[in-house]
Amino acid sequence: MSLSAGSTPPAAAPRWTWLPHPHGEAAEPHARAWLAAELGDAGLQLVRDARQRPHLQPPHQGWDCNWSHSGERLLVALARGARVGVDLERLQRRPRALEIAQRYFTAREADWLAAQADRDLAFLRLWCAKEAVLKAHGHGLSFGLHRLRFEADDSSLRLVECDAELGAAQAWRLQEIAPGPGYLGALAWRPELGL
Repeated sequence: MSLSAGSTPPAAAPRWTWLPHPHGEAAEPHARAWLAAELGDAGLQLVRDARQRPHLQPPHQGWDCNWSHSGERLLVALARGARVGVDLERLQRRPRALEIAQRYFTAREADWLAAQADRDLAFLRLWCAKEAVLKAHGHGLSFGLHRLRFEADDSSLRLVECDAELGAAQAWRLQEIAPGPGYLGALAWRPELGL
C-alpha cells in the first residue's frame, strides 16, 4: 500500500520493512527506494543533518524515517508525526557483553544482564533498544548509552528513565522485532507534533 503525503498511516506504530542488503553496498539507495514507494513519490528528497541523521524534505516534512543494516539485511522505518529510530543486529556470541554493559550501560542494566541465562540475547536486546532511541533522538551512540535506562518485564523492554534531552521516558514507545532468522532489531518512536 502506498501512502501519499496527505494521508495518515492506518496504525499509530511506524511502518517498517526488512530488505536484502548486499555486502559492501550503500544502504541509503535501498532505504530511499522503499520510502519513495511508501510515500508515492519517485522524486523523494532526503537530506542529512550535521550528525548525518536523514530527514525527509517537503512535502513529506510531517514524516520521519530511519534505517539500520547488519550482515546482509536492512531494516527501514517510516513514521508520521513521530521521531523514529531503528537498530538491527545479527545474533551472534558476544563474549564481552557483560564487560561492555558494565562500562557503558547503567549499573541496574548491567546487574540485570549478569543474571540472564542467555546473556548474548539479553545484551543485544538492550543494545538495539538503546541505539534505536538514540538514533531517533538524532545523536546516536555518542550521546551516551548510560543516559537512558530500560527495564525488562516478562516479554518486553521499556524505557523507565532518561536524560531530559530525550524528553519524558514514558513518551517513548519500543517494539522489539525479530525480522528474520539470525537477526534482532528494535524500533523506537516518540510522538512529535510539527515534525
